[in-house]
Amino acid sequence: MFHHPDFPSPKLICVNGVTLEVFEAGHKTAGPPIVLCHGWPEHAFSWRAQIPMLAAAGYHVIVPNQRGYGNSSNPSDVSAFDITQLTGDLACLLDHFGYRDAIFVGHDWGANVVWSMALLHPTRVRKIISLALPYQPRTPKPWIEFMEEVMGSENYFVHFNRHPGVADAILDANTGRFLRNLFRKHLPRVPPEPGMLMLNLAHSERPYGEPLMRESELAVFIDSFQKTGFTGSINWYRNLDRNWHILADVDPVIHHPALMIYGEQDSIPRAQNLSDLVPNVEVISLDCGHWIQQEKPQETTEAILNWLRD
Repeated sequence: MFHHPDFPSPKLICVNGVTLEVFEAGHKTAGPPIVLCHGWPEHAFSWRAQIPMLAAAGYHVIVPNQRGYGNSSNPSDVSAFDITQLTGDLACLLDHFGYRDAIFVGHDWGANVVWSMALLHPTRVRKIISLALPYQPRTPKPWIEFMEEVMGSENYFVHFNRHPGVADAILDANTGRFLRNLFRKHLPRVPPEPGMLMLNLAHSERPYGEPLMRESELAVFIDSFQKTGFTGSINWYRNLDRNWHILADVDPVIHHPALMIYGEQDSIPRAQNLSDLVPNVEVISLDCGHWIQQEKPQETTEAILNWLRD
């Protein structure tokens, strides 16, 4: 069982046919809870700075390790990680706590799940806060085919799908080096190296930038993935085309109030027409890279609380 002296103790909660490792702070109140959804390759621990401040502001903070992560279930079937299952886990988590709806906050892949909650379970969502990843509307053709045409076969989304098991094995064999090289800040603007980015990071002896976190914090992520391996989390990517079909007949416009937080140094491009598809969105930027809530913890939490107060 996960334990860190500065983090809530977990509970194992059975929902939607799986068990989720869930961390809580604050108490059930008359208002909606706030659910924090991590990205890849992360852990609920990525929200360590936000949890106490949100709880102190009066929110019931619920932070799951989503399926494939930490001590949560890690099914062997690839399709067990499609967007129906991922959003279903969160809807059932609300049922477990007796909530009708919640404020959902997501970073990276967690942001994609949160946007999808608004599409597939719109009545369960009160407000949306997305970090790093803007809403991604359906492409004209399935995602992987589209991304391969636009970004090439070495794009890691494409590679994960076209070469199943290859990246998993390399990342599993180089977990510490990969995560130490990935979780960086103040990255220089340099052209990408040839090859697949994530495999390059797994092999590189000389990372760019500066460490994002202390070694004691990084150890939480390393220990978690050394226990689980990377396959479950990578299987989220292997459902992109399945998700494309699942969302075919869903109204693509999200009407919920939303806050989009970008990192000004992030390599993920900003959405050019976000307000067309999310008409009630407010957009802000912080001077940081991709790992927004970990690089700028105070500023991120203040931005969230200020927006929720408006």
